[in-house]
Amino acid sequence: MKNQKTVRLCPNGHRYSKSSDCPVCPMCEAEKKPGEGFLSALSAPARRALKHAGIGQAEDLSHWSEKELMRLHGLGPSSLPKLKAAIEACGLSLKHD
Repeated sequence: MKNQKTVRLCPNGHRYSKSSDCPVCPMCEAEKKPGEGFLSALSAPARRALKHAGIGQAEDLSHWSEKELMRLHGLGPSSLPKLKAAIEACGLSLKHD
């Protein structure tokens, strides 16, 4: 039985079903999603990747190149236009390769 879901309980008491080994609770992730700012336009994996890399503000992106960002696990090609728009709104740009 491929993709059989198992019921899990996160440390915050949320009960959820997952078919993968991923330990992330979808309800906790939804609660963490910012209501505004460039991070609110990104997927949860992309937000986690940026947070893990120390990127919390659009200005932080100016220290990163496109290639460096794309190497972050969780960041995909669909995130790049959103990141570029956020940094350009601050009058900055990504670091050149």
